[in-house]
Amino acid sequence: MAAAAARASDLAIPHFPLKLVARRMIAPSVAHLSFVRDDGAPLPCIPGQFVQIHFEYADGTAARRSYSIAIGRDTDAAADGRVEFAVSYVPGGAATALFEALELGATINASGPFGRFCLYPNDANRRYLLIGTGTGITPYRAMLAQLSRQMTERGIQVVLLQGARTPAELLYGDEFRAFAETHPGFRYIPCLSRELPGADSPHAHPDVRHGYVQSALAELSPDPAGDIAYLCGNPDMVDASFEALKTFGLPVPMIRREKYVSNK
Repeated sequence: MAAAAARASDLAIPHFPLKLVARRMIAPSVAHLSFVRDDGAPLPCIPGQFVQIHFEYADGTAARRSYSIAIGRDTDAAADGRVEFAVSYVPGGAATALFEALELGATINASGPFGRFCLYPNDANRRYLLIGTGTGITPYRAMLAQLSRQMTERGIQVVLLQGARTPAELLYGDEFRAFAETHPGFRYIPCLSRELPGADSPHAHPDVRHGYVQSALAELSPDPAGDIAYLCGNPDMVDASFEALKTFGLPVPMIRREKYVSNK
């Protein structure tokens, strides 16, 4: 009865089919997956939102996992049905087994988009501080086009702090670095807790830091009057960064948070 009730509750959310069209590894244990809606319908969304993937455990119990959409989309134009997101492969995880076994052309059930971890149209800040670890960096990739327009139209500054253990785990790091090189208002700071890049590495540049993202906040001098901060990723990082930003005087409403846990 419990499993049947869970399935009924899950199916109460409108679902749509997603067909896998591409897969590539972007870190040793993280895949970037590309889908299209297999029903031909569009998927209007705001950068920073997420979709839920629905499946069943071996005992028939309904399960779902949330994944931030990794592509930006102009909400003023007709939205297409593309969906891309990053998946961490966790040994023994049910969601990991689902995605590892999914062949190109196969479909899964999804719902959404959901969430409010987005840039707000009435923001009047002078700078965004974007802080993320692991797959929690994904929403910021989707926001790049919006940030580019805001840098042009409002003259804002943007700093992206990305935390990882090693250079190989800097998800989309090459894209963020390339974006920073073509957008003077955007600064990209990788923070590596275990291994720094060698001098000949493409990841080596003056803004690389050794340590956790929250340790790099002080050098940015967070401004209570002009900054809005976004925190996404490991719950411990989100909590530590939240407390650190409060000590700099940032009002709580100007610290927007989304915690990521392992989608096993």
